[in-house]
Amino acid sequence: MTNGAGGFGGFDATTVDFQDIFGDLFGFGDIFGQGGGRRRSRAQRGADLREDLTLEFEEAVFGVTKQVQVRRMEECDACKGGGVAAGKRPITCTTCGGNGQVRYQQGFFAIARTCNTCQGSGKLIVDPCPKCKGQARIQRERTVTVKVPAGVEEGARILYNGEGEAGLYGGPPGDLYVVLHAKEHSFFEREGKNLYCVVPISVPQAALGTEIQVPTLDGEYTLKVPEGTQTGTTFKAKGKGVPVLNGHGRGDLFVEVKVQTPAKLSKRQRELLEELQALTSVENKPVSRSLLNKVREIFQ
Repeated sequence: MTNGAGGFGGFDATTVDFQDIFGDLFGFGDIFGQGGGRRRSRAQRGADLREDLTLEFEEAVFGVTKQVQVRRMEECDACKGGGVAAGKRPITCTTCGGNGQVRYQQGFFAIARTCNTCQGSGKLIVDPCPKCKGQARIQRERTVTVKVPAGVEEGARILYNGEGEAGLYGGPPGDLYVVLHAKEHSFFEREGKNLYCVVPISVPQAALGTEIQVPTLDGEYTLKVPEGTQTGTTFKAKGKGVPVLNGHGRGDLFVEVKVQTPAKLSKRQRELLEELQALTSVENKPVSRSLLNKVREIFQ
């Protein structure tokens, strides 16, 4: 005959640590009166900080080094982060007797909870540091050098480990996040690594073809416009876009030309256009929807 425990698939009650089970489930430090719980460490990690940095359009494209002023809590240099006046020491907590926990008897259970007086540290500061008022930290303003790489986009974040607020009582510092914002450009629009712009040309330039100077972020670029160019035609200037972030090469510049129709004509200009009209025949017939859809598919 097998033992009763064998009916539970080999479960052995003698090996179960109910102290650990109840502690994990309910956060009790001690039950069944089995001794004192562990003292809670006072060390706390410092808070993370965020600073917003606004860049000019060109700075986001080509990269830049900026100085950012950061206000943060740092370790008090007078008490070295202890919060206690020079020559003094914390005293033992009178509520928990230095255990960091207070025991409560509830029927069969003896429950230990974190001491609210000392927050589980077992110590109390009765002679606080006069500089930090016992807070162990003071606020300072520091200058952080931010190196912005070329090709960053709106909303990009740069992480600086350990540049956040100082931790409490020996805890590690937090981190600093610098969030980047780029101003808009008066001429270019940006989508990722590519740039887009619109350039006006005259009717004769579109009809006869020409060369125009298009501004880029590196200077002027000579764009060849072939004869018979229609308004809305887009040309690509390869490698005139934005540098690839943390990579090699650059995006492209896409130039859309818009044919400008003159609003006012001189007598001679009107005569020339009327003569051109007489020599040019264009059938102004409606275009079917199916043909329009085919044209769209070609250029998508």
